[in-house]
Amino acid sequence: MDEKKETAVAEASAASTAGVSTKKGGPLATAGSASSKARLRVAKAYKMYVGGAFVRSESGRYFQVKSDAGQTGPDPETVNVPRGSRKDVRDAVLSAKNAQEPWAARTAYNRGQILYRLAEVLESRKDELVMSLARGGLSADDAAREADAAVDRSVYYAGFADKVSALVASHNPVSGPHFGFSVPEPLGVVCVVAPPRPALLGLVSTVLPVITSGNSCVVLASDVDPRTAVVFAECLATSDLPGGVVNVLTGHPHELATQMAKHREVFGMDVWVDDDKLATDVEKAAADNVKRVKTHGLPAVEAWLDESGAQGIGWIERFLETKTIWHPVGL
Repeated sequence: MDEKKETAVAEASAASTAGVSTKKGGPLATAGSASSKARLRVAKAYKMYVGGAFVRSESGRYFQVKSDAGQTGPDPETVNVPRGSRKDVRDAVLSAKNAQEPWAARTAYNRGQILYRLAEVLESRKDELVMSLARGGLSADDAAREADAAVDRSVYYAGFADKVSALVASHNPVSGPHFGFSVPEPLGVVCVVAPPRPALLGLVSTVLPVITSGNSCVVLASDVDPRTAVVFAECLATSDLPGGVVNVLTGHPHELATQMAKHREVFGMDVWVDDDKLATDVEKAAADNVKRVKTHGLPAVEAWLDESGAQGIGWIERFLETKTIWHPVGL
C-alpha cells in the first residue's frame, strides 16, 4: 500500500472513531449522538370536522380540557379544544345541506358499505380510542368496553341501511282501483347534541341512526371529553363517508343548541341534556319554524350498552318522513 492510501485509510478510521463523516457536505452526527438528544413530541392540534375538513373555530376561541391523572399519553396535561360559535353552526349546516341529497341518492346498500367501512376504521384505531377515553377519566376496562360497543354499533347500523325501507314501508289497503304505497324518506339536515357521557358510544349511537336512512348530520360533541369525538371524526374522514354528511362541532350546549334550533335549514333536532331550561329553550326556538325536536334526559351510562334499548329501528325512524303514493290500477 502506498503512502497516499495509508494516509486516507488512517483519516477515515479516525473520522469513524470520532463519529465524523469524511464525505463532502460536512460532518454527520452518529446514531449514538442523535439518540442521546431529547426529542420534543409533536402535540396534537384538536380541530372540528366540517365539510370533510378539520377546521378551527372562526371565532378563534378555545376551551381547555385536562387529562385524567396519569393518562396524558402523547398530549400535555391540558389541551385546547375549539369552542364553536354561531358562525360555525351556520357553516356546518351549509355543508350538511349540500351533502344531504347526494348522500340520500346513494343506494341503501352503498350507504351500508360505507358504514361498515367506518366500523373497520374504528376497529383498527380502537387502541387510540381506548387511550383517549382513559384520558377523559374512564378506567382501562370501561374504556375498552365502550370502544368495543361503538364498533359493534357501527356494524349494526351498517346492516340496517338496506333494510329500513322494507321494515317501515307498507302497501296500504284502499277502496277503489288504486295502489297505495307508504315509503320512508329522509328528513334532511338533523342536528344532534350528543350526551356528555359516554363520550364515544353516545356519539355513535345518536349520529349513525340519523345518517343510515339518508339524512346528514351536524353533531355537537361532548364538552366533557371532546378529544375522543375528534378521534372519531378522524375515523369518519378515512371511512369513505362523503364530506359534509357528518359534521362534528366542539363547544358548549348552552351556547350552540338554541342556535341549531333556530336555523331554518335544519329539519330535526335530537338533544341529550340534563338542563330542563335548555331543553325548553331548544323546543321554543324550534317551534318558530316547526322543526321536529326530540329532547331527552341523560340516562345512565350503562343504558347505552344495552343492545335492546340503545339501538334499533325506532332510532332510525325518528327522523324519517313517510310519503304516501296513490297509483291507478292498470287494466
